Amino acid sequence: MTSPAPQQETFRTLLRSQKVWDTELPAFDAARAPARAPAEPLPLFHAWFAEAVAAGQPEPHTMQLATVAEDGGPDVRTVMLHDADGHGWHFATHASSVKGRQLAARPEAALHFYWAAQGRQIRVRGAVTIAPHAESLADLRARSTGALAAALVGRQSDVLGSYEELEASSAAAWERARAEPDADAPTWTLYVLDPVEVEFFQGDARRRHVRLRYRRGEEGDGWVRELLWP
Repeated sequence: MTSPAPQQETFRTLLRSQKVWDTELPAFDAARAPARAPAEPLPLFHAWFAEAVAAGQPEPHTMQLATVAEDGGPDVRTVMLHDADGHGWHFATHASSVKGRQLAARPEAALHFYWAAQGRQIRVRGAVTIAPHAESLADLRARSTGALAAALVGRQSDVLGSYEELEASSAAAWERARAEPDADAPTWTLYVLDPVEVEFFQGDARRRHVRLRYRRGEEGDGWVRELLWP
């Protein structure tokens, strides 16, 4: 058996020296009594999000979005949360993008939030629907000029011939976004994930992590709360 290359060994040493949750972690009351948690997941998500912001978690509104690729395999990327309400978890992208096409072919997805400041994760899984275009535009216009400019550039995931082409398209889009703050972006689409499962993970320094899962009842009209082994 050959020895690993020096570069590989350096990487492994660096990797294994990294600390996990080098901070005091909060307790989670659901550890001993799941019934103490809210009857449905949305209020707990709102509370944990506020606590992540208060704890200084960078970009707590970013999340991983997993979809099913054309070949049937998984695909994942980081996107931004636009809302979380009684309809579900909202995110947006171009319908013509890779993830947009994947969602059109198989409208289901999973979301993942990781908030290292408190050793917390949240996983959300369910069916995805498309909001009316008027809602998509209203969501886009509520954001920044840069967000509108990016949406106007379009062509997300297409092969880029040169960076100069992107610079030119971006400059034109910024100019239009400033001149026309109500401009339409035809392919920009707001998606809503209606969850069937939501899991809240609270890390523990002794690896006795608390995992509280909400899953839809058999009739789909309520939530079952249960603890999972870490």
